[in-house]
Amino acid sequence: MCHRLNLHRVRFKTSGHGGLLEELAMELGRISTRNLGRDDRVIGDHGKEARFPYLDEDVVSFLNSLPVWTKADLSLPRGVGEKLLLRLTAKQLAMQFGSRIAKMEDNREKASDKCTRLLTG
Repeated sequence: MCHRLNLHRVRFKTSGHGGLLEELAMELGRISTRNLGRDDRVIGDHGKEARFPYLDEDVVSFLNSLPVWTKADLSLPRGVGEKLLLRLTAKQLAMQFGSRIAKMEDNREKASDKCTRLLTG
């Protein structure tokens, strides 16, 4: 995924918002054959079934209706400007996503604690 985000940043720098929109449309158009097919095979090989809530048709349609600059600000530093809408939503909700990653970093931190690392700056 990091590779894709870097391509988005390069496309934005060379072609602005228009180029970024073209790149995102191309990726969305081929996501089912390029990414999801591979992911389904890998996950299925382990006897699991994946869920992709962010790929729900209504969610994708809504997000595509938003201007790209509300979803990403690639003029911001890496790790902040990408997935901006998702980061801001997570910060507002102070979600930990139940990953237990907090305990790996600091044994005193609880999953119910508000995360200060979701958005810097």
